[in-house]
Amino acid sequence: MNVKYDPLPDTGERIVYVRPVKVAELPEELRRQAPDLDELYAVHDSNGDRLALVRDRKLAFLLARQNDMAPVNVH
Repeated sequence: MNVKYDPLPDTGERIVYVRPVKVAELPEELRRQAPDLDELYAVHDSNGDRLALVRDRKLAFLLARQNDMAPVNVH
């Protein structure tokens, strides 16, 4: 099917992905910084590069929005 269409408008939003990460899977240096936690939340850019690790999902979304990014969940 060949249908021409106008591209979607550029909203200027930068999408980032928020996903849970097991502390046990992190490098030793990071595990020492989160001794009482089993899980952290990672914020990744569209290339998969980790931008941040935070204590909980709510904080990950807040961090993203404060930096003019559009966070979405990754399961």
